[in-house]
Amino acid sequence: MAKQYPLILVDASGYLFRAYHALPKLTNSKGEPTGALVGVLNMLRKLIEEHRPEYIGVVFDASGKSFRNDLYADYKANRPEMPDDLRQQIQPLQDIIKAMGLPLLVVPEVEADDVIGTLATQAAEQGMATLISTGDKDMAQLVDAHVTLVNTMSDTLLDPVGVKEKFGVPPERIVDYLSLMGDSVDNIPGVPKCGPKTAAKWIHEHGDLDGVIANAESIKGKVGENLRAMLDQLPLSRALTTIKRDVALDLTPTDLKPASADVETLRTWYQRIESRRLLGTLEGGTAEGSAPGGTDAAAPAQTAYDLVLTQDAFDLWVARIEAAELFAFDTETTDLDYMRAELVGLSFAIEPGAAAYVPVAHSYPGAPDQLDRDQVLARLKPLLEDPDKAKVGQNLKYDMSVLARYGIAMRGVDHDTMLESYVLDSTATRHDMDSLAKRYLDHDTVHFEDIAGKGVKQLTFDQIALDQAGHYAAEDADVTLRLHRHLWPKLEATPSLAGLYQGIEIPLVGILSRMERTGVRIDSDQLAQQSQELAERILELETQAYVVAGRRFNMGSPKQIGAIFFEELGLPVIAKTPKGAPSTSEDVLEQLAAQGHDLPEIILKYRGLSKLKSTYTDKLRQMINPETGRVHTSYHQAVAATGRLSSSDPNLQNIPIRTEEGRRIRRAFVAEPGYRVVAADYSQIELRIMAHLSGDQRLLDAFASGQDIHRATAAEILGLPPEEVSSEQRRSAKAINFGLIYGMSAFGLARQLGIARGEAQEYVDRYFHRYPGVKDFMERTRAQAHDDKYVETLFGRRLYLADINHSNQGRRAAAERTAINAPMQGTAADIIKRAMIAVDQWLQSENPPVRMIMQVHDELVFEVAEDALEDASARIRNAMEGAAELAVPLLVDIGVGENWDAAH
Repeated sequence: MAKQYPLILVDASGYLFRAYHALPKLTNSKGEPTGALVGVLNMLRKLIEEHRPEYIGVVFDASGKSFRNDLYADYKANRPEMPDDLRQQIQPLQDIIKAMGLPLLVVPEVEADDVIGTLATQAAEQGMATLISTGDKDMAQLVDAHVTLVNTMSDTLLDPVGVKEKFGVPPERIVDYLSLMGDSVDNIPGVPKCGPKTAAKWIHEHGDLDGVIANAESIKGKVGENLRAMLDQLPLSRALTTIKRDVALDLTPTDLKPASADVETLRTWYQRIESRRLLGTLEGGTAEGSAPGGTDAAAPAQTAYDLVLTQDAFDLWVARIEAAELFAFDTETTDLDYMRAELVGLSFAIEPGAAAYVPVAHSYPGAPDQLDRDQVLARLKPLLEDPDKAKVGQNLKYDMSVLARYGIAMRGVDHDTMLESYVLDSTATRHDMDSLAKRYLDHDTVHFEDIAGKGVKQLTFDQIALDQAGHYAAEDADVTLRLHRHLWPKLEATPSLAGLYQGIEIPLVGILSRMERTGVRIDSDQLAQQSQELAERILELETQAYVVAGRRFNMGSPKQIGAIFFEELGLPVIAKTPKGAPSTSEDVLEQLAAQGHDLPEIILKYRGLSKLKSTYTDKLRQMINPETGRVHTSYHQAVAATGRLSSSDPNLQNIPIRTEEGRRIRRAFVAEPGYRVVAADYSQIELRIMAHLSGDQRLLDAFASGQDIHRATAAEILGLPPEEVSSEQRRSAKAINFGLIYGMSAFGLARQLGIARGEAQEYVDRYFHRYPGVKDFMERTRAQAHDDKYVETLFGRRLYLADINHSNQGRRAAAERTAINAPMQGTAADIIKRAMIAVDQWLQSENPPVRMIMQVHDELVFEVAEDALEDASARIRNAMEGAAELAVPLLVDIGVGENWDAAH
């Protein structure tokens, strides 16, 4: 079992070249080359089978030149022409990848590295762990606490520690390291005779590339002469080596959700390339990674799926459901959006193999007569609303929301197989039905695309013929029941997991359904106004740029910008192009802006505001439901390995708050007339959990006495009275407090604080000296994780650590850092879920004029009637602060305002 990486990014072009040169030059019987293609496909299958990512992007280089050729005309000039037999394999490979349902990215004018760097950076900003599959050493510059590299061909993994071990420099110095060495393959100039050891040595001695350049005169020998001769070229090498992390993309990491495979297209391709191994994966006979289920959940000798078209047959099935101790239930609809989905049919299962589908709204030409939907729902309503009638489903939150549109308040949700799998082991597999059926039952389900088609011609469910629709829908209910019979005994065998599942995850299903359907009121006019103001501000910046420049120019043209900067305005030259012209790269713009020059700063602001407008103020308006005037997100319980909730469409966790323009977006999240927005946020919850779990007396005392924990930490490690701690010292202590939770090394701390590594290490050493309980906790947790191969939250949630005893030191170290962080993140997730349950119990029992509308990070957001604010705030605070008993107080900050931003 591998560590969970929600996002995997694949350097497909890199692997194609490596497979071509490393593997035999295979051909099919028609003489078509297939070796590199098959090699990459096997790599992809292994990668997905091992990691089962929630999101994945397979990235190829686009044909033609990139922006680096504008910087340096001879970039990659030494590369030979691509062999014809390799070129012939690119399009088939891309067609097969698409048929596999994997998102494929080919972005012109940049390289695959830049696309990957941008997506990995965006994912890190969301706190999402990313695994980059590549053999390219340049990618090591992207590695940090959230980004890891894996070389599938050699089965090696690089995290920050691994990068340092392999290259002798940390990830943040890889660009400097590569700039000094150059790259003969890409024709990037470097210092002649400067190899890996010399480059690492210089960076170790002088800090970074700028330090090496500044001390070039002190470096002796022939290699020192070579360095001094190349000083003018090194800024160019750095620009060519640096991976862009701000490519303008039409999608975000959470858009990279894989679709179901087009099995028939894959079969055609696999037959053409004559790969029996790949064909075997379609048949299920030789697929790797299958995991048979237990005998209690095995497929029955024959199925007994019924298509219910008559009243007598329906009455018989209702009687069977009434007599069953538990039944599986599923809906078929016209749309994945629960706010728009129309009910097409319902399926049930009462024992393995015995399932039925009741169609109520199939409307294709020639469709047979079906039972009336309203009459069917009226007959089922008492069963579906009976809290004592046990039901099981797969992602029942969706079905609950669909039924609510028809006036049915579904109760009696005893089990959800998605959540059973998630609580049992959040990292073992993806938790969709197809993946669960394959892993636990060794059963290949019929996929929706198999009966509905794909793309623009895909049918909605009401257009699918009943002979296909009936089997598909009934199978869903049947497989759900079989999965439950397999998974529930496993949960019951571990009482702490069963308690977490029944006490937190299952009660949350209905709460999240209500929150989603309630939604958040959005002031569309305000967003439109913000978009207009941003457009005006962008136009103003253009005008300002023209005024400062003294003429109009293309703000996207490096050549025109260079002419204005250095010929007309006389700005200092930071770097030069190979032809001797002053450079206008992004780094140069930032350096010039930092020096106080107006035009570079204007251009940077222009680009930032343009991105804010397109990504947020324009797009968010499109998500407003026209019927409700509100945005209805989807919360996901079974995505984050630690137990945290995530959301999509929109991703509420990613609303920007660091800039004034970003915070204004929250101002468009408004309350109904007569109501106010109430935001209730846990104060430093993960640090409080650390104090509780570690039992460190100084931390406990600081929280118990209500001290500013960051000031208290600074005072402890610096030996100062708290009142003498400066704001800069408090900032350093805050970085340590939060950094240790997330496994930050002294290298990372040094980078964040802008200090030397040795000084950062002293901070860390002093911290552990003053807080020995924290160090003991970390050591105990590591040891326990090595023994048990998992860690637990305060409430029994487990996070399994597949790599905790791995022979690769990098993997092992990454797992150890996860082991320390997961109990705190997971406990915080459990606490806020318990708080939601407590608040909802009050809302359901007393029905106050209060709506719970959002859960974001450690915050709950409510819409509260103006005359109920005082009482509601007190009740919310009590419920949240009482959600757990820790050795330190749980504190909740509550704010009130007309909009979400004003409530902070």
